[in-house]
Amino acid sequence: MKKFFKKIGSFFKTLGHKWSDFKGRIPKPKWVVKLQESEKIKKFQQWLNDYSLIEHIPLSLIMCFIMEWLSRHSFLEAWGFVIHHTGAYLYNSYLIFVCYSLCYLITRRTFMRMIISAIFVALGITNCIILLNRVTPFGFTDLYMIGDLFTMQNTNYFSSQQAALAVIAVVVYGIFLVRLFLKGKKLKPRFPYPVTLAFIVACFISVPFTTTALQSNGVLAAYFGNLAQGYLDYGYLYGFSTSIFSRGMKEPIDYSEKKIQAIVDETNQGESTIDEKKEPNIIVVLLESFYDVSECEYLNTSEDPIPFFHYLEENYSTGHLTVPVVGAGTCNTEFEVLTGMSCQFFGPGEYPQKTILKKTDCESFADDLKTLGYGSHVVHNNGGNFYSRANAFSMMGFDTFQSKEMLDITDYTPLGSWPTDDILVDATVEAMDSTESPDFVYTITVEGHGDYPKEKVEGDDTGIVVSCDGQSEEQTNMWQYYVNRIHNVDEFMQDYIEALDARGEDTLVVMFGDHLPTMGLTNDEVATGDLFQTKYITWNNFGMSKEDQDLTSYQLVSEYLNRLGIHEGTMTNYHQAKMAEGVKAGTLSYMRDLKELQYDILYGDRYAYGGKDKYPASDLEMGVKDVTVDRAYFFNGKLHIYGQNFTKWSKVFVNGEKVATDYQSGQHLTVKASAVTNGDNIKVCQMGSSDTIFRESNEYTVVDPNYEPETDEEEERSDE
Repeated sequence: MKKFFKKIGSFFKTLGHKWSDFKGRIPKPKWVVKLQESEKIKKFQQWLNDYSLIEHIPLSLIMCFIMEWLSRHSFLEAWGFVIHHTGAYLYNSYLIFVCYSLCYLITRRTFMRMIISAIFVALGITNCIILLNRVTPFGFTDLYMIGDLFTMQNTNYFSSQQAALAVIAVVVYGIFLVRLFLKGKKLKPRFPYPVTLAFIVACFISVPFTTTALQSNGVLAAYFGNLAQGYLDYGYLYGFSTSIFSRGMKEPIDYSEKKIQAIVDETNQGESTIDEKKEPNIIVVLLESFYDVSECEYLNTSEDPIPFFHYLEENYSTGHLTVPVVGAGTCNTEFEVLTGMSCQFFGPGEYPQKTILKKTDCESFADDLKTLGYGSHVVHNNGGNFYSRANAFSMMGFDTFQSKEMLDITDYTPLGSWPTDDILVDATVEAMDSTESPDFVYTITVEGHGDYPKEKVEGDDTGIVVSCDGQSEEQTNMWQYYVNRIHNVDEFMQDYIEALDARGEDTLVVMFGDHLPTMGLTNDEVATGDLFQTKYITWNNFGMSKEDQDLTSYQLVSEYLNRLGIHEGTMTNYHQAKMAEGVKAGTLSYMRDLKELQYDILYGDRYAYGGKDKYPASDLEMGVKDVTVDRAYFFNGKLHIYGQNFTKWSKVFVNGEKVATDYQSGQHLTVKASAVTNGDNIKVCQMGSSDTIFRESNEYTVVDPNYEPETDEEEERSDE
């Protein structure tokens, strides 16, 4: 190992000598020579070296401003952060100052300073790029999805050009750092090393005390439901830091087996009273970014964009729904709706599906209804690994998951950003038809998803026309696009319910908006006065009475299970008991015991289950229909593969190796003839991000009597 590092060092020394020789042949401009020989410059450099601690103060302030500038895509907005959130700005700068104290660990301070600066700039650039493509900023949990990032090249999120630029930038800066390390000046420490080390330790120890003090005084928030807004209000570095250090749940002070058992006993609602023969299908639908725009104070539309929604609102139970996020963070509303737990107890901006559910299973309403014989399914027209959903739904006990990789999607929104939601109608019916039992189905739409264009989109001007009082043309264009998207979603809702009704089975449908759209709305611009409130509506075909009620997302399913006479599950019983007592959600008594139960189930000893793993993870099956290969033959330089249930995410494997695959239709794929020979075994796999194989077809042996190996010339011609 020593020899290896000696060789590396020798290589860089040789490289440095060659660079010095090359530089020596290039004449320097006179002004450069004058600057280098200037006594004032030399004295200033010496002063910076002697009093570098003072230098770090303006450097930290500048670096913080640069990060905010990059994150906000605007110099003026970054300056606004400095003016209107001065305390948060100074705190973020202080965090950078503390990190710069690490420079005193080595004698090459400039080298260390440049490395630290590069890390902060890289964080700012990363967040800048991510916010150009999505509404949630870059957090520590995104590092868990690095593998996904490299499989998303040439998509809305990540292009091959960006990848190339990133690699070039890293290489160039790496060369600069190597040179700086070899040529940089070594500085003698002004103080003994133990004193220097004590100073660095003191800097880092001061951070949690400073943070707590500022949180207590309202300068910083310990929790923010809107991750994007939290980063804007309190600074990017603070937001990113909380995503690292403030995760999970702290153990409640009075946590004990006796306490948990008392809560379970006090909230026990007894056995379910529902008639086994009358158990209805229960369908829960997340409507992405769905908002009743009639509740926007300044928005006007040429016609009602969501007439079917309003029909349901008038004739079936409905209400406002308090959700944990605004503008983004779908999976946190999802987590609350499916588990009855609250995201308020986690770290700021934390996504439990990407943290705790990576490690442990979690009781959900799918688990609870399974005790009554229900089958459970998820249907979604986006990626199965997005928000770590395939893993999360397994941890929540679902049976099947129809993600986009399993769906033959052909129709997209006008920008091509997201699939339209009509594909979910048949996908849901297929999932329900795959079982003989009553079904619990969770369907997730995406058509209303942001980002929304600031320029007019061709075709939208012939739909519903939007005008916005006192808003810019760009804002009006964004609303124009959004309103026409939710108009399509409204049509989907009608088709969806009609398809469920046509099956002839008792069915309850609960649809809800996961959060308001990313339109920069404020509390005084929405009718409810609360950005954390969306709407939910219901439908049923068995005579359930209309009883309107405002709820929170963690109460929603429990309430409607209660109306059906279903009392299965820990959280189900807890919420039903609290609501029966008239205790309001969000109050101290309501949230105190909820936190105890939630901690026990996710992090504690599971006293609620007698110390057992009562609801283990399921063996989640991706899709409900078999992918099959029926026949294959060679023609015109390609192997043509015919079968059933292919999608754009189908990939052909030849003798176990994935080969480039072209999607032709749901029954037809092609690969280059040069990749296959007679006698090879092929199969088709439905692929998720990070090369995840979600489902495999049967294995098929290629036998074509007309097969002839191609020459190189024929292969080139077929490529043309």
